[in-house]
Amino acid sequence: VWTVTASAGLAMTSGNSDTVSTNAAYDITYDPQRKNVVKSDGLFLRARTEGDLTANRLGFNVRDQYRLTPRLYVFGQNQYLKDQFKEIDYLVAPTGGLGYKLFDTAATKLDVDGGVGVVWEKNPGFDVDSSGAIAIGEKLVQTVTSNTTLTQTFAGLWKMEDFEDSLFTIGMSLAVAMSTHTQIKIEALDTYKNKPPLPTIQKNDL
Repeated sequence: VWTVTASAGLAMTSGNSDTVSTNAAYDITYDPQRKNVVKSDGLFLRARTEGDLTANRLGFNVRDQYRLTPRLYVFGQNQYLKDQFKEIDYLVAPTGGLGYKLFDTAATKLDVDGGVGVVWEKNPGFDVDSSGAIAIGEKLVQTVTSNTTLTQTFAGLWKMEDFEDSLFTIGMSLAVAMSTHTQIKIEALDTYKNKPPLPTIQKNDL
């Protein structure tokens, strides 16, 4: 019924360069093997180099989906993002829509979905910007071997009042199980904001 994954990391260097980097993540699924499934995942990143903050990001998503057929489902979700170096105090985007399982086998699971909703974004020195929103998503989970899993995700969010103001997140991870309850995981996350609040802010962070 419950599947819970939690992870954390810490890296420290001293000498020619003094750095401290921390990260924490979780992934929770509640699946009573009926029509309704609740999922939530989150990631926190923070790093300092020579005493200066060089990364500070918090993002999570809560999602409830209800199966209409073996492959078709409806969903509602709420996304949250805080990213200091993208000048995002907070971004909240509740959306809902339809999803479809293109593949649903023991080895390969591929879901695509799309929906509409609302987005609120607050940037330092600016008022809260609110707009209707369009969201699309895709998730692939591929079992490579009995203990190795490859996961790829994509999420896109557009503001209806300005389609150029969009946010894209692409993730890729490889997890290798070491035992029943532990695994080693390598993950890459790419966040692209097409219209940052200031021209001095880069659009892409990896």
